[in-house]
Amino acid sequence: MTGLEYEGKKILLVIAQEQFRDEECFVPKQVFESAGAKVTVAAESENTAKGALGGTIKPDIRISEARIDDYDAIVISGGGGSRKYLWDNHYLRGLVKEADSRKKVISAICISPVVLARAGVLKGKESTVFNSPDTVTELEKYGAVYQDRDVVVSGRVVTGRDPKSAEAFGKAVLKALKKA
Repeated sequence: MTGLEYEGKKILLVIAQEQFRDEECFVPKQVFESAGAKVTVAAESENTAKGALGGTIKPDIRISEARIDDYDAIVISGGGGSRKYLWDNHYLRGLVKEADSRKKVISAICISPVVLARAGVLKGKESTVFNSPDTVTELEKYGAVYQDRDVVVSGRVVTGRDPKSAEAFGKAVLKALKKA
């Protein structure tokens, strides 16, 4: 993907306030911006968010202020903080449901596909997730078909497994955006 073929596309990148996984935020963000897309970072607050590996980023908006109509895609970054800050965030779950009803690209990486599962958008769809004791169980509980692969694309829904798949995940989101 070269040039700015995604200029004009807007992506909402959601991260945990603390303990987001650095690579799963910064690598896809770089992939999106290099292709010309505008990325808006959202977290629980606009205070500087801290990554698990020490990276920091200042969110542009709060999750509760995001309006899905302003974006072409929603991307939910992973990391241990997802469990605390994102899994049960009702604003985020509402954004995911609304994105689904409006046929937007919906994506999550690491343990954050659990957010998509709990929002009901993975029912009957193939998906991946970081394989920890509770994550696969959570996906299957909500009807997802777990696949142990780096990146899984199921229509407009893209899921990534772990930090090593961050770049491939970002590229798959762009590819899905092109088809949407």
